[in-house]
Formats: sequence, C-alpha cells, structure tokens
Amino acid sequence: MEAIIISGKPAAGKTTVANIIAAKLHIKSIGGGDILKEMAAERGYKVDGIEWWDTEDGIKFLRERKDNPDFDKEADRKLIEKINEGNIVVTSYTAAWISKKGFKVWLDGSAKTRAERMEKRDMTSLEESMKVVKIRDADNFNVYKKIYNIDFGRDKSPFDLIIDTDSKSPDQIADIIIREYTKNRGIQKAPAKEQPE
Repeated sequence: MEAIIISGKPAAGKTTVANIIAAKLHIKSIGGGDILKEMAAERGYKVDGIEWWDTEDGIKFLRERKDNPDFDKEADRKLIEKINEGNIVVTSYTAAWISKKGFKVWLDGSAKTRAERMEKRDMTSLEESMKVVKIRDADNFNVYKKIYNIDFGRDKSPFDLIIDTDSKSPDQIADIIIREYTKNRGIQKAPAKEQPE
C-alpha cells in the first residue's frame, strides 16, 4: 500500500486526520514534527504535547531551524524512508514536494478557522492564536523557501487532492481522503462507516 502524505498549514488538522485514517486502514502514522521534536529535545528543549510548536519554545526552535537547515533535512530524510516503505500515513510540511512517491493531500483552511482550532486545542485566546498562526505561517514559508525553494502554502501542484477543511469535521475529511485514495490507487480497504459530507 502506497503511503498517504498529508500536508497543510499549522492547525489545519493534519495530525487528527492522519490518526483517524491510520486507525481505519490499520496502518501506522508518523509526522515530520515528531522527528523534529525529538531533535529539539536532544538540544535541551522541554517538549510537551502536540501544541508545543505554538509555545514560545516551539517558535524559538522554528527560528533556530531557519539558521540551520540540517534539522529539517535530517527529519525529511527519515520521512522519505518511511514513505518509500509504504503502509503509513505521514504528516509533513515538505514531503509532498520532495518525495516521488505517495498519495499527496493538502488540507486547506483559513487563518481564522485554524486559529479557532488552535484556541480550543491550546486553550488560548483567539487573538493570541491568530498571532501564532501568522508567525508560524510566515516562518514556515521562509524556512522551506530557503531550504528547498518551496512556495509553501502557495504552490499546490504536487497534490493529488486538496480539501477545504473550514466546514468539515476530521472524520469527514478522513473519509474523503480514504475514498479518493482508494479510487485513485485501486486498493482494498477495511470497511469504514460512511460520514456525510
């Protein structure tokens, strides 16, 4: 089974959707962020929870990465190995551009909707979440432009499927991806309960 690669801007729902898909297809899920967090921990950062990237330390490490592309290149190298093996759902900002394999999905979402998700997830104010979204959007774009010359969030040409997440639940998004993946890749999957779109 070919890997499924899910990308999108911060708080687009990548990890939640990937975990749902992995459970329904009985495969594993891994994220580039997981590997990068391990690297951050090795450098002495205290890494706690999936919301860590939205904290002061997470943003500090993001800026450190801008000066040292080796972090991202090593994380991406490990992800490409996983993608080549197949039977996995990968969340990554860059893998869709740098991998020749995989069914590639972009989760689109407005800054407001992503900030609202972040507000609920991190229990912060909407105003603070909007600030974090803007910082992370700009920093991610600059990091990946510098490392790979990727127009992150603008160039969507590598993707097999683009989904507007603003009005859909994670289960609905996961079912759309599974349906389109199955149709386009001709695989058999475990039966999944239908979700209305």
